[in-house]
Amino acid sequence: MILAISLFVITLTFIIWQPKGLQIGTTAVIGAIAALLLSVVSLSDVVEVTMIVWDATLAFIGIIILSLVLDKIGFFEWAAIKMARLSRGNGNLLFVYSLILGALVAAFFANDGAALILTPILIAKMKYLKLNPLALFAFVMAGGFIGDSASNPLVISNLTNIVTANYFGIGFWEYAKNMFIPNLLAIIASIVVLWLYFRKSIPVHIDIDALAPAESVIKNRVMFKFSWFFLALLMFGYFIGDIYELPISLFALGGALVFLAIATYHKAVEPVNIVKNAPWQVVWFSIGLYIVVFGLKNAGLTNHIADILVFLQNQGDFIAVMGTGFLAAFLSSVMNNMPTIMIMDIAIAETGNTALAYANIIGCNLGPKMTPIGSLATLLWLHVLSQKGIKISWGQYFKVGIVITPPVLFVALLGVL
Repeated sequence: MILAISLFVITLTFIIWQPKGLQIGTTAVIGAIAALLLSVVSLSDVVEVTMIVWDATLAFIGIIILSLVLDKIGFFEWAAIKMARLSRGNGNLLFVYSLILGALVAAFFANDGAALILTPILIAKMKYLKLNPLALFAFVMAGGFIGDSASNPLVISNLTNIVTANYFGIGFWEYAKNMFIPNLLAIIASIVVLWLYFRKSIPVHIDIDALAPAESVIKNRVMFKFSWFFLALLMFGYFIGDIYELPISLFALGGALVFLAIATYHKAVEPVNIVKNAPWQVVWFSIGLYIVVFGLKNAGLTNHIADILVFLQNQGDFIAVMGTGFLAAFLSSVMNNMPTIMIMDIAIAETGNTALAYANIIGCNLGPKMTPIGSLATLLWLHVLSQKGIKISWGQYFKVGIVITPPVLFVALLGVL
């Protein structure tokens, strides 16, 4: 147990620290190799882990590739300008509409897609609108929060969702049906809590006349119009795949590659750059870190967590759901949500009560917002901000996250009951 925990802590520390530009996937693979050499895991464990995460990881890569192509077309920038103009210069409405846009992007293009693509666009627009530093901080923090808090509705909305759905054999439609109310509550609660927290920083009026017309940012009109049809077709494909129990990556990655090929034909993108910029390190990160986490399972940690979950179940449904969600949230905030979702999934499977998987997902998607190290999306988001000249200290982040997250998490978990 001591060896497994030590290896996990060292691996996670280097993933978060990233000394001398050491990539997260490389670190995770090194940790996995060390686990194998130290007999914390076996070769059969490596095979089992690969079978668990391959579909989720490839689907995630596909979602990001699709998002990158849409970004090149001008899809997200068009949406951001439309959202801004819809507010008619009302600062509070602009704040709310920004959150709704963030929720929609997170739902269909994953929380990491929102962090990587939508964040730079919104920052550029807010700076162009000449928001003061306090207002800019409010919009940026709120946008970062909604990316995770609203990433519950579909299997494709978060890597944690895909991993858990695959682990428990939850279909696309079944998942969407069960998560509709919890996600709706999460969005409403997020908007209310974020507005209450930042209301004094939000300007009453914003001059949006300076913004360019939405249509002017579209870089390829043929692909822009086609993208709406393709996205609807892709969503239909997810449901068809659900009926025939096909891997979700078949549609997510397969669809993304088809869309990339069509965009290339219409000279809308350079395919080499798109493929190069896809987060391939996430593939190694998912497999490598899961192998390290599997070492914790072999050492008996998941058995202890399963005992806690069984105790919570014996206290009734309310305590079981709330306890599972907040336990997942706490673990995610201190050791990242990817290892947490993996550990908790294994523990829940040992209890036999797979209904708690939904509470686990919500906890792992919202809990990370309490600390800067809670999720890969947050780490990416902070990296994007630093590239844009916006520095948010860990103290600033924690001060906001620890206040905002618990009430939103509580309300969202009510939807599971």
